[in-house]
Amino acid sequence: MTDVKALFLAPVATDDLPEYPFGIEDRLDSHWFMPWERRRWLNSDMGLRGDWVCKAMYFDLINHAYDQSPIGTLPQDMATLARLLRADRTQFEDLVKLPLGPLHRWHPCRCDGEVRLMHDTVLRSLTEGFARREDNRARTDAANSAKRIQRLRISLAGLDKALAENDHAVRWIDEWLIEEGCVKRVASWIEKGVRAWVRHRQNIGGSRDRR
Repeated sequence: MTDVKALFLAPVATDDLPEYPFGIEDRLDSHWFMPWERRRWLNSDMGLRGDWVCKAMYFDLINHAYDQSPIGTLPQDMATLARLLRADRTQFEDLVKLPLGPLHRWHPCRCDGEVRLMHDTVLRSLTEGFARREDNRARTDAANSAKRIQRLRISLAGLDKALAENDHAVRWIDEWLIEEGCVKRVASWIEKGVRAWVRHRQNIGGSRDRR
């Protein structure tokens, strides 16, 4: 891993840098909060031995990283970082050179052809956040699907009670309506779906008879 202090000494070979897993299109805009592992921080080298000024800057930079693009990264330009912190650039650069400076454990990475800074702990937190979002979406999609199928079952019951009790038929008609681009499931669309199901069953029966 290339230490951020190497940026003061010589240009870093980009081919040797890790590729950041998130792009500019990946956002967590609904997450207005930032998870903070209190015990991990209190027992870390930075939390235990870091200078108060360095710790304050370190914490602020993590907050800024959540609003950067890609999310969780920082620009590598020291002047830009100093402006984010409203700090004197020379003072900031001197602090960065300390063993436990404001950029402790931040290291360069590649982001769509650009070199930026990443932090493994911040990345882990974001990865968990994206995973939770996908889980929530899956649960929401499943709930919406269940409600949609239940409404379809009720509509079908008015046409054919036995058909409405056939789970396979209900799900087939639901998928057919989606594939046909049906937006409003009015009676005419439901009837078309039923006719399509009947044709589908006839086609299956005909195929079996020809065997």
